[in-house]
Amino acid sequence: MAESEPSYIDYEAFLNPNFSPAAFANSLVLSTNNATDTSLDLSTPLSRVLFDLQEIDTHIHTLTTRSALPLLTHTQGQVGSAGRILKEVEEQTASVTQGYARLEGEVLRKWEAAEEARVAAQKSLETMRLTRAVARCLALGRQLENQLAEASSKGRGDGGVPRDDFRALERAAYTIVNLRRMLSSDSEGEEGYGLNRVRIIRTLKGDLLFPAENVVKARAQQALNRFSVSGVSAGDESGSGPASMSSGYKQARDARTRLVSAVTALYILSPVPKRTVPVSDYRPELLLSSLQGYMYSAISSSLTALTRGLSMLPTLERTLSDISARCQDIVALEAILSTLRPPTHPLLPSTATSSDSGHDPHAKTQSQSQTVPTQPSNLLQPLLQSLDTSSLPSYFWRSLASSLASRVQEILHRGGVSARALRSNRERLKADIRECVLRGSRLSATAGLGGKGRSGEAVTTGNWEREAAVMVHSVVGVLGR
Repeated sequence: MAESEPSYIDYEAFLNPNFSPAAFANSLVLSTNNATDTSLDLSTPLSRVLFDLQEIDTHIHTLTTRSALPLLTHTQGQVGSAGRILKEVEEQTASVTQGYARLEGEVLRKWEAAEEARVAAQKSLETMRLTRAVARCLALGRQLENQLAEASSKGRGDGGVPRDDFRALERAAYTIVNLRRMLSSDSEGEEGYGLNRVRIIRTLKGDLLFPAENVVKARAQQALNRFSVSGVSAGDESGSGPASMSSGYKQARDARTRLVSAVTALYILSPVPKRTVPVSDYRPELLLSSLQGYMYSAISSSLTALTRGLSMLPTLERTLSDISARCQDIVALEAILSTLRPPTHPLLPSTATSSDSGHDPHAKTQSQSQTVPTQPSNLLQPLLQSLDTSSLPSYFWRSLASSLASRVQEILHRGGVSARALRSNRERLKADIRECVLRGSRLSATAGLGGKGRSGEAVTTGNWEREAAVMVHSVVGVLGR
C-alpha cells in the first residue's frame, strides 16, 4: 500500500530499530530554526509532527477500510475451524472421562481394597513374627532358668543325690548369647526386630538375662580359679590299688570337664565386636582376662608364700610343695587348653568343624563344603600371645623369679636369724628350689594329662633346667653378693 500510494513520510526511518525520538525531535528543531536566532520557534516542528501523525492515521484508516472484508472472512474461517476442533476435542474428552470412570470402578476401587488388604496382611505378618519372637524369647528364658538350676546343682539324680551337671554352664552361655542376639536385632526383617518395644521382653532382659549372664560369668570364673589336679596326684601317691587309681581318674576327668565347661562358657560370653570379624581375628577378652587372672593369682600367692617360707625356713619344704602343686595345675591347664579347639560361636562366622568339648547341642549341621575362615588351632595360642610367652609354666617360674630377688634382698637387709639361716643353708636352698621346679613340671599319669606313662608314674612334660636355674639364681644369687 505504501509503495502504490506515494507519501512524504519516511516510514523506513520510523521502522528502523535504531530510531530515537529525541534525535528525531532535535533534527526537526534544527531544520526549522536558524542557529543564529536568539528566539526558538517550536510551533513549526510541532505542526510538522502533527501533520505526520494525521497522515499516518489517514493511511491506517484507508488500509483497514479497504481490507475489512478479507479480514472478517479470514476471522470467520478461523472461528469455524476452532469450533470443529473444539467439538472433536469435547467428544474425545467425554470418551476419556467415561473410560476413566470405568477404570475407577473396575481397577482403582479394587486396588484400594487390595491395598487395604495388603497393609492388613503386612501388619498381621509383623505381629505374627513379633509374637513368634516373643514366644521364642520366653522359651529361651525358661530354658535359661532350668540351666541355671542345673548349674546350681539343684537338680536331683537317682536316689535323691544332687546331680552335678558340669556342662550346664556351657549350655546356659549358648542360651544367653542366643537371647542377646535376638534382643540386639535392629534391622527390619530380622527375627528379633521390635522386641525391645514389648514390656515383658524388657522385664525378661532386666530380671533374668543380665543377672543370669553375671551368674554364669561368676561361676565359670570360680570354676576356673578352683581348677586343680595336684590334689588328684597327691591322693594317688598316698593311696594304692585299683580303687584308688579309678577314683583318681574320675576326679581328674571331672576336673577337666569342669574346666572345659568354664572355658567354653567364658569364650561364648566374651564380647563380640559390632562389626563382623572372622574367627581368626576374634579375641575372647573375657576368657583371656580370666585365664590371666588365674596365672597372676597363682604367681602372687606363690610369691607371698615363698617369701614367708624363706623368712621361716622350717616351713619352706611345705611351701615349696604347695608351689610345685600350683605349677602342676598350670601344666595341666596348658595341656588341656592345647587340646581345645575354639568352640562354635553363634555371633561369629560359622565354622565347619568345632571342638568336641564345646559345641552347641542345638546348632544346625554346617555343610562340609562351606568355605570357612582360618581359626586358631587351640585356645592356648591366644593366651600365650597375650602373655608374650611360649609356655605357661615357663611364664610362671620366670615371673616368680623376677619378683623374688627383691624379696630375698629385703630379708637380707633386715638381718637377724632369717638372714643368717638363708646364708647358712645356701646349698640346701639350691637343691630344694631346683627340685620344686622339676617336681612342678611332672603330673601323675592318673591325672590323664601328662601323656603316655605307666599307671601311677609321674610324667615330665618338658625340660625345665633353665627355669630351675633362673629360680635358683633369684635366691642363691642374691645370697652370694
